[in-house]
Amino acid sequence: MKKNILLIGGSHGIGLSIAKTLHENHTIFIASRTKEALEDLSITHISFDALTDEIDTSLLPDTLDGFVFCPGSINLKPFKMMSLDTFHEDMELNFFSMVKVVKSIISRMAENSSMVFFSTVAVGTGMPFHTSVAAAKGAIEGFAKSMAAEYAPKIRVNVIAPSLVNTPLAKRLLNNDKKIEMMSERHPLKRVGTPEDIAAISVFLLSDNSTWMTGQVVGVDGGMSSLNIN
Repeated sequence: MKKNILLIGGSHGIGLSIAKTLHENHTIFIASRTKEALEDLSITHISFDALTDEIDTSLLPDTLDGFVFCPGSINLKPFKMMSLDTFHEDMELNFFSMVKVVKSIISRMAENSSMVFFSTVAVGTGMPFHTSVAAAKGAIEGFAKSMAAEYAPKIRVNVIAPSLVNTPLAKRLLNNDKKIEMMSERHPLKRVGTPEDIAAISVFLLSDNSTWMTGQVVGVDGGMSSLNIN
């Protein structure tokens, strides 16, 4: 049976990969700033900026079986170089904009539906220069676990915590072969992630194959969070 799935920020990177995987067998709604990459997909696009807009729920179906919030940031600097504004901006984009959308669509989530959020390996594994993004993503993890408890058994809520993934968001960190090689060597599996790696887990969490999973933070990180092979 086709499911109604809403992706926030599904026009590039991980979100686009999720949409490409799902669109043939499900009814996909994507709310994003751009839609050029979506023109070949059978989806419904809603013009939406997570920082400034209220999502137009009149364009959504009465019930949603799946929800994924993709927008995020990567601000990596020493703490002493981080302005307070950066912390506010990261929290606004990663956390508060997500909460705003969840508030507007939660009543549409169907029985046995699934919500998927994104964190980072840096929340569970302390890493230098990650103070701002780890704080914002840590808020997501706490929020998701509380939501999972509050809405069980009707709605499942899980979080994916990736390491570095080769997406437009990470372009500055992976913009030449030397950087890609260096970042790959940091991972036990000796490569950085791909959008398809994360999309595969996202699709699993949206599917009926994960109906006994909720309140989980799933590490998809090339082994970085749990293995030390150096």
